[in-house]
Amino acid sequence: MNRRVGSEGEQAAAAYLASQGYRIIARNVRFRAGEIDLVAEEGGFLVFVEVKTRRGRGFGSPAEAVTADKRRRLVRLASLYLARLGRPAPPCRFDVVEVEPGPDGRYRCHVIRGAFTA
Repeated sequence: MNRRVGSEGEQAAAAYLASQGYRIIARNVRFRAGEIDLVAEEGGFLVFVEVKTRRGRGFGSPAEAVTADKRRRLVRLASLYLARLGRPAPPCRFDVVEVEPGPDGRYRCHVIRGAFTA
């Protein structure tokens, strides 16, 4: 998948989450070990969001691309993010947003709350 589609998918995911009551705190938080797509607050939780954009289901659902290795990396990145806060960690959650183009060309988003745990 090209970078443009990934970027558009992340923008669509952020807009969708905002429409669902999430408050986006940060986008593309980079560390040497990798990147957190979105950090948000929702329902008293600090939410680390992995966005997966796919053009089709030929290789499975977007969420299926969040492998065990990817989950471990996200947990490690979330720990680094929390260490940066310099205050006690709030309750945290890991969500995945699946992004796919609809027949009209617009992106459709589906959030999986608490997709995995640390």
